[in-house]
Amino acid sequence: MEVNLLYPLIVVAILVVIYRRVTKYFEYFHDKPIPSMATNPIYGSTGPLYRKQYSFSDFIKTVYDKYSGVKVFGLFDMTTKMFVIRDPELIKKITVKDFEYFINRRSSFGENKDNDNGILLSNTLVMLNDQRWRDMRAIFSPAFTGSKMRAMFELIAKYSDVMVRVLKEQASETGYMDYDMKDCLSRVANDIVATCAFGLQVESLESRENEFYMMGKQLMNFNRITVMIRMIAFGLLPGLMAKLGFDIIDAEHSRYFTKIIMDAVRTREIQGIVRPDMIHLLMQARKGVLRNQKETAEDNAGFATVEESDVGKSVVNNKTITETEFVAQCLIFFLAGFDSVSSGMVFMVYELAINPNVQRRLFEEIMETNHQLGGKPLTYDTLQQMKYMDMMVSESLRMWPIPAFDRKCVRDYVVDDGAGLKFTIDAGDCIWVPVHGIHRDPKYYPNPEKFDPERFRDENKATIDTTMYLPFGMGPRNCIGSRFALMEMKAIMYALLLNFSIERNEKTLVPMRLAKGFAGLNGEGGIHLRLQLRR
Repeated sequence: MEVNLLYPLIVVAILVVIYRRVTKYFEYFHDKPIPSMATNPIYGSTGPLYRKQYSFSDFIKTVYDKYSGVKVFGLFDMTTKMFVIRDPELIKKITVKDFEYFINRRSSFGENKDNDNGILLSNTLVMLNDQRWRDMRAIFSPAFTGSKMRAMFELIAKYSDVMVRVLKEQASETGYMDYDMKDCLSRVANDIVATCAFGLQVESLESRENEFYMMGKQLMNFNRITVMIRMIAFGLLPGLMAKLGFDIIDAEHSRYFTKIIMDAVRTREIQGIVRPDMIHLLMQARKGVLRNQKETAEDNAGFATVEESDVGKSVVNNKTITETEFVAQCLIFFLAGFDSVSSGMVFMVYELAINPNVQRRLFEEIMETNHQLGGKPLTYDTLQQMKYMDMMVSESLRMWPIPAFDRKCVRDYVVDDGAGLKFTIDAGDCIWVPVHGIHRDPKYYPNPEKFDPERFRDENKATIDTTMYLPFGMGPRNCIGSRFALMEMKAIMYALLLNFSIERNEKTLVPMRLAKGFAGLNGEGGIHLRLQLRR
């Protein structure tokens, strides 16, 4: 009888010890002179997000607003300590001036020490750390300059013609078509990445079940139970998951995209094919023949464009790029195009549909530009001269940006605002910059819930604190592809509005309700709109 009682007591004692260690760990912020969010085991402070009670954007805004008036507050994302930075000066100091303390991004999928282990996601520019990141950024940044985008623009312009032809055919009987715009524009973004990155001609609006699109769609479905389990495991045990060779990307998808990319490389090398796309640029970068060129005023893609830092402009000699690293950079270009850029376009068309005066003003500029071209195709330089287009795009990226971006502290960093706030961010801890909260803060953007491109009129730009405009991040680890993303979004908006008016239908959500959990930036149940043929 005593033995039977002993085992339960041992189990209870073990659980008490584990619980005490966990709760003791979650008391980390109690010794800091900043407020912090409540925690619970496993999820830390972010349980409502993982339980799909919020979208990531809404979660960020909720916690940002909760701590109004403070410069920094703390929370736990599972077991990761996160300092959420709200203050403009601290954001600039951490991401730019003191960048050396925060050179890395959060290791969401484990530390990767082997640059040819076949694990793609941890070899992408987004996930690389320290000197490996510096070298890769310097090698590949010349592929994303304005001059390279100008050369690539022809591919997007040609695809735009294909897109318009297919959409017109689909609308030919009734004069309009209703779409879930996330599905529609994900296909458009997929096809643009296919031609601009992989050298493939894929027409996903027409060939709806094509293998390339279906593989990409499966890859981007982070709500799959197997992916969710891996994400939680990486959040709790990142080191162990990396040592065991796990990747967020399924092996099937990894093999598929690796084969496509390396087959294209071998074909071009054997046949001497030169095509002004990303594979060609990355092949040049791999050979070390690409160099950064001084950007001109014409190369500037608009207000939201981020500038390359000295890291990206440095020269790297005798750096060997492995096959895994090469494929990984192509893959992250695909992921960004498939999801981030398509989401940006989806919310642009949504705002144009529910703000017809803005759409009318943009259409007038498009018609004026089209008239000036006199029947000639749209060019990169002409697109950059469209001021209202840039105003609209800038405002859409303000209202619907990435929810937040992170940085990881690589050595102890003392925060001292000079006004009495002083504490240490320990090496290994992370920071969040709550972009969605900042962009919806009336302190920086009066009447922030209103879609108002006039904020970005030339005479109004001086009133914008650019430190608090962060659609592509800030500092040396900002988004390397901002010029490509802006070029693509503007070109597609031009082609769409030239041929269609964008209107609400009976399924259009007003006001917008964002999809909860890790579904990416999308409306709840999709974003449904009507494309009406112009007569």
